[in-house]
Amino acid sequence: MLKTHKAPEKGSQFSTPSEQVVHGRKNLKLMDINYRRNTDSDYTEKMDQLSKNFDYSSNSDYYWGEPELSILYGSPLYEAASPSQKKALNHLFWALDYYLIAATETNTILFNEVTANAFFPFDDYEVICHTLDVETNQERYHVRAFNNIGNKTEIALLGETVFHCPRSTKPQEMDKTLSPFKGMGGRTSSPLGMHVYTISISNSPFLASQYYTARGIGNLHLKNREYTFSQFYKKLEKKRDFIPAPTAVSRYHLLDESFHTATSQLMSHEIYKDFPKPNIWEKYLANQAVYRLQIDVFNGLSTTVPGTCASNFMPMVYKLLQTPLFGMSNQEALLMMEKCFCQENEGLHVTAKYYQRLLSDIRKFLEGLDYLSPVNREMRLMASSGSVEKAVANNIREFKQFSRSVKR
Repeated sequence: MLKTHKAPEKGSQFSTPSEQVVHGRKNLKLMDINYRRNTDSDYTEKMDQLSKNFDYSSNSDYYWGEPELSILYGSPLYEAASPSQKKALNHLFWALDYYLIAATETNTILFNEVTANAFFPFDDYEVICHTLDVETNQERYHVRAFNNIGNKTEIALLGETVFHCPRSTKPQEMDKTLSPFKGMGGRTSSPLGMHVYTISISNSPFLASQYYTARGIGNLHLKNREYTFSQFYKKLEKKRDFIPAPTAVSRYHLLDESFHTATSQLMSHEIYKDFPKPNIWEKYLANQAVYRLQIDVFNGLSTTVPGTCASNFMPMVYKLLQTPLFGMSNQEALLMMEKCFCQENEGLHVTAKYYQRLLSDIRKFLEGLDYLSPVNREMRLMASSGSVEKAVANNIREFKQFSRSVKR
């Protein structure tokens, strides 16, 4: 258990649900069990130690995940790369993917605290506040571990950090294509709407619990790739092969997040039933949260980061191709990018496979949430955005815009 949080002694537990809580006794008990199991686990501590002791040279000779989880996997660049360059692209995928996960977990730190405010006045729900405190603390360790390993990896491979885009970067200085570095919650194209949403969930137990529908979708998005890393870990473990530190971090993070996923499930599907039914405004905002995720996050396939709905990060790819790892000139880099982004390749089919699996998982997760409209409960906008043909068309449009910007 993290030293910064101490669970109450058993026998002097949280107050039991009052008679006014007509539904929550069983669910609050389950929340208490999940909370105690989380505080008794040591996955965060293991991640912290692996991060502090991380040395790139000791891990550089090994793949950190399946080859399909490599930057620009299946593209002409990947097919022409040397064995050492392919391994580097696999390592850079890990670094970039976990930078993006760190950004979303930073969002989670904020929203955990905001939603806890909505439950704090209710003594019966004290366990929720303690659960969110522990998870928030764990997220801080996760973010630090991901950024530390990612930074060391980039410095070792490229001599500089090409993909790391810290949140301190001013939003107005960030290209729209780099918005994933603001996390899932920060990618909204409606900042005013996000401010209204944030204030509203701090006052409404229904909206606070339904924030965990959005967080649950984020949990599934993470698990979609991290499960592959975890299977890779178990394969190495079974063969008694060397396990790279980043692979182990992925495995422990999946286990740590399983407690968070259980929290999201309980909050989004059960806890809200303890409170008065939502009014029209609350239903509207809860639907908007899922709708905006479909518009701003789950809206297409990434060529650069297979298996994700992230951006293509063209400015960063352009810079990557000119680092000593590939040593291309400006013109060579642009020509290679055109080949990689403007035609169909195997990497896009890998991404489409992950996208469809995620869509199926989200639809199952949303079953039973009758306040959601069909377009949200069935994720219809996400379903319409996941084809390889649309991805290539979007890439061509994006590449033309990018190439014009660097030729000015």
